[in-house]
Amino acid sequence: MNILVINSGSSSLKYQLFDIQRGVVLTAGIVERIGETDAALRHQWRTSDGAHEKFERELAAPDHRAAFLAIGAAMRETGVLRNATRVEAIGHRVVHGGERFQAPTRIDADVVAAVRALVPLAPLHNPPNLLGIELCLELFPTVPQVAVFDTAFHQTMPPHAYRYALPHGLYTHHAVRRYGFHGSSHAYVTRRATEYLAQAPSALNLISLHLGNGASAAAVAGGRCVDTSMGMTPLEGLVMGTRCGDIDPALVFYIGRVAGMDDAAIESLLNKESGLKGLCGANDMREVLRHMDAGDAQARLAFEIYCYRIRKYIGAYAAALGRVDAVIFTAGIGENAPTVRARVCAGLETLDIRLDARKNASVSGEIAEIQSTDSAVRLLVVRTNEEREIAEQVRAVLTGRT
Repeated sequence: MNILVINSGSSSLKYQLFDIQRGVVLTAGIVERIGETDAALRHQWRTSDGAHEKFERELAAPDHRAAFLAIGAAMRETGVLRNATRVEAIGHRVVHGGERFQAPTRIDADVVAAVRALVPLAPLHNPPNLLGIELCLELFPTVPQVAVFDTAFHQTMPPHAYRYALPHGLYTHHAVRRYGFHGSSHAYVTRRATEYLAQAPSALNLISLHLGNGASAAAVAGGRCVDTSMGMTPLEGLVMGTRCGDIDPALVFYIGRVAGMDDAAIESLLNKESGLKGLCGANDMREVLRHMDAGDAQARLAFEIYCYRIRKYIGAYAAALGRVDAVIFTAGIGENAPTVRARVCAGLETLDIRLDARKNASVSGEIAEIQSTDSAVRLLVVRTNEEREIAEQVRAVLTGRT
């Protein structure tokens, strides 16, 4: 089964085509800066002899339709896709599924209408996700398509974890509650960790740390998410590249008064100008670490705040779970920043979490262990693959294995 995975953003379109039976990626790429004069396509593919080739070129992509057509042309040009029948299923990443969608779902007219109705919960993300779905339904009308929701993995949270202490009517009439995000990543790495540890999911309590420009933590008991750090929006929780994470909600009113900012300006401030960027001027952890090593005090503070917040969540989730069998580091920072992993784990010895500095400095492969021999908690670095997780979920839906 060849499964095309689509991640449609407001100005970009990512794609991967999987031969899911053989477990290989046939092609992958991204169209960036859709709607601008300097749109570009980065495309890579697997040749018939197993080699990997790639190219990058500028193209005319005034809209997402043009981007889709350019991707199709690139697939045909490189021999990956010679006709539309080679695509046997399509999986779409959809950021917000609300409470309705608790699992990947075969797309029909009712699902399209429901995703459109959920736009108020994710006004920046669901519209381009929906556009990708509508275009694929038009271009591939006979191909089965499945929506995979970022929020679905977290729908197993109990009410005491997902409800806010706000008037009940805000929940019943306006869907105000905690949803959580990065669900495909958390699902993938916790499943891979469970396989690696060779235990039944029901036997394991895991803390998953997705640490990238966006960052979130999840507490997973018996294969089910019981809590996560992001809330109704991706702004809640950990410090991120440009998002502030947890703050006193009254700060919104205070900033409005003292800085003369309206709601839109404050929303932009908290989402795009805060986090690491707000603290030290750099939102890329690699740059933060370079500045810190050069003696920049603000970069050092940003690093300490970032790691301290993660450490607090580990402690909180250890209490929520009662027992922690493994902590998982994943995503760009989690997989590639040993300095961050070391600082996060420092001081957690009372939770039987102990890092081995040598192992931490030499991580390689899809999964690596970095705990010391006297650590009761396993510390795993797991390379995430959200697109592969989406493809696997599409196959499960279409073969009836969900």
